[in-house]
Amino acid sequence: MTRHQIDRFMWWVEAHTAEVQAYAADPVEYARSWQERVGRVPTPDAGLLDPEARAALEQVDHAALYRLGAHPYLLWHFIEAVRVWTGEVPFPEMSQRFREGAARVARPDHAT
Repeated sequence: MTRHQIDRFMWWVEAHTAEVQAYAADPVEYARSWQERVGRVPTPDAGLLDPEARAALEQVDHAALYRLGAHPYLLWHFIEAVRVWTGEVPFPEMSQRFREGAARVARPDHAT
């Protein structure tokens, strides 16, 4: 279920400008508070991220998120929002970093 939670997290952040800004300002605190909020949702795993997924989100580690099975389309837009829209990294550099990080991982297992 963590894969679903990663995708859900990325979608939520990327879809809301205020969330992008809050996440970019403090990814560790944002991941903690997000998990606290969604942990109240009645799902089989209580909507919780496993420690590896949470660490990848706290570190904004797109290669680790890709390896963990994050949806590639959501991941691209999430990283673009967090890195480019916030002014942290210019688009061409972010694009190159993204490709290099994904290439190191190869293809994740998206089997359900």
